[in-house]
Amino acid sequence: MRLDEYASYDGLGLSALVKDKEVKASELRELALEAITLLNPELNAVVQTLHQDSQEEINKGLPNGLFHGVPFLIKELVLHKANVPVNMGSQLTEGLTFPVDSELMKRYKEAGLLTVGTTTTPEFGYNATTESVFYGATRNPWDSSLSPGGSSGGSAASIAAGVVPVAHANDGGGSIRIPASCNGLVGLKPTRGRIPAGPYNSEPLNGIAIEFALTKTVRDTAALLDAVSGPDIGCYGWAEPPVESFSSQMKKAPRKLKIALMRDPLSHIPVDEDCLNELDKTAKLCEELGHEVIEVSPAVDAEALSLSTLRIWTTNIRHMINGAASMVNRIPSQENLESGIWACYEFGGKISGEELLQAIDINAMISRVIGEFFTKYDVILSPVTAQKPLPLGTLNCNKEGLTAEDWTNQIFTYAPYTNLYNATETPAISLPLGWSKEGLPIGMQFASAFSNEGLLLSLAVQLEEAAPWSSKQPKINIKSMSST
Repeated sequence: MRLDEYASYDGLGLSALVKDKEVKASELRELALEAITLLNPELNAVVQTLHQDSQEEINKGLPNGLFHGVPFLIKELVLHKANVPVNMGSQLTEGLTFPVDSELMKRYKEAGLLTVGTTTTPEFGYNATTESVFYGATRNPWDSSLSPGGSSGGSAASIAAGVVPVAHANDGGGSIRIPASCNGLVGLKPTRGRIPAGPYNSEPLNGIAIEFALTKTVRDTAALLDAVSGPDIGCYGWAEPPVESFSSQMKKAPRKLKIALMRDPLSHIPVDEDCLNELDKTAKLCEELGHEVIEVSPAVDAEALSLSTLRIWTTNIRHMINGAASMVNRIPSQENLESGIWACYEFGGKISGEELLQAIDINAMISRVIGEFFTKYDVILSPVTAQKPLPLGTLNCNKEGLTAEDWTNQIFTYAPYTNLYNATETPAISLPLGWSKEGLPIGMQFASAFSNEGLLLSLAVQLEEAAPWSSKQPKINIKSMSST
């Protein structure tokens, strides 16, 4: 198999080839590692290649799961593979390892995925781009002067360029959906409690963050959700498993849906004309498919949401930093943390227990508002971000003088539509349906009620068929690099 052939398949497509014995898992492994060698100097998306680990897994025999033999990358944040460094994008935590696989990592393995490397993240994941002092800047394969989004930008850039068809990602404020938007991918943030976070995490960021992945196709997203979802042992809260698999729900055409069109962000910040134009085109497409689209937004207090986000993120960043620092026997300081993260660390130390509980209460109240809204509307449609992919350096977490409030506002000024669904812990998906005048991807976000991923996936397939994106290729990709 040639590299360009390899890059043309999604995960299920590659797995089918392995199961039909048209290609070996070892061949796919070699192709993925070759792709990293070719593309990573341009992208700076892969931190480590796991040559020995991946070969040992093949030698032992890969589980015959849905993604048997498919090369895979894991983001260096939250999820961990036994004895593989998870640096969290920080000088402070360089070399941090865990003695066991996290539960989700076990499930990725059981699905047959073959981990060939790890990907970049901004420091402790608190950025809407993937740039850090520790890793440097990860570049967008559509335009290397631009950001790939964050915080799962390393995984997203790798998929878009053709290194792997699927990669781990997580989302505490948009970190799956933002890079999906910037790179022309499918990015689902599942419902709270859908994906296990154990054994070392209970509910990341007090429940507003969730683990999952980025993919090229809706069917890969649905199949992977089937493969890894469900509670782990000792979990005290989870989303009820569906009666019917997500892959089965995906295949059923959605009924006529009532879609709320959300043009204006809750914060009322200005939105790029291209983003709004593509939103209107997507709304028109939904109407052509038989759905009803009404311009309306939920009545949510944007200032209260911003306050809860600031308190939850900074308190948890401090907790995460202190825990990780103790494991590597280092002391957090301005010398080993970026300016914005140090400000968040200090701010988090001043939050009282009562103030944190107030933040959780704010999110609970907002969740009730959104829950009521979803009794009247099936889906909310909006852009993912307020602007097209940003030039590298725009969201600079190491800029002198940053406060925790400044930094939080910068992130959610760029991505003002995503955080609502973290606060309410409801599912939301970014689909590559919009394209700027320059040909850059602009993701469209669809959100629905708690535990309603099946509806989003069904609608996503309908849109994927009506406005396919598989033929669109970034400038930096396997085909262009392997022919030079």
